[in-house]
This record gives sequence, C-alpha cells and structure tokens, in this order.
Amino acid sequence: QVQLVESGGGLVQPGQSLRLSCVASGAVFTIYYMGWYRQAPGKQRELVATISSGGRTNYGDSVKGRFTISRDNAKNAVDLQMNSLNAEDTTVYYCHTVIGGMAYWGQGTQVTVSS
Repeated sequence: QVQLVESGGGLVQPGQSLRLSCVASGAVFTIYYMGWYRQAPGKQRELVATISSGGRTNYGDSVKGRFTISRDNAKNAVDLQMNSLNAEDTTVYYCHTVIGGMAYWGQGTQVTVSS
C-alpha cells in the first residue's frame, strides 16, 4: 500500500502565497510521476501540475506562471509553491501518483483565498 499525506493548506488573502507538500510512504520503490490536482464542488478534477522523476513539469493553463512544482526524489516528496493566489484557486488540492500501474490520491488539503 502507498499513502500520500498532504500538508500546507489554509486561508490566505488574494495575492498571497501558500506552499503545499506531499509525502509518499509505504510500498514505494520508484515514483516516476507525482502531481497535484484540484476539485471544486460540482466540478471535474482539474490538473494543477505534474512532475516526472527527471524533473519534467506540466502545468494547467490556469496556474501557469503562478505555481511551481518541485520534488525531492530521495524523500518521495512533492511540493507546490502557489503565488499570486486568487479566489478562483479556492478548492481542495489533491496529491496524486501512479505506482505499478495503480493510481493513488491523498486525502486532500483545503486552500481558501479570501479577503
């Protein structure tokens, strides 16, 4: 079994920053891909950012230029630095990975952007 544990969510004002972290534990050997998604109530889950073990990144259009994903392969960890946050970024963020053909999701962490 693989567990993904997220941290770092919270309440911030528009224009401020937050950093999310996710650590994978359990039956983890080689993680080629880790990523972040988000899902607002009544909407489909949306890609935020992904990163390969080699550092190749991919971002959703709505966060390009504002969010930065990074990872520490030795710690099986992935971070998401979120800058210039706005109200549209308010939702639950989920860490995601695929190991051995199986998809794993974290429990989610709430990000709220409000004045």
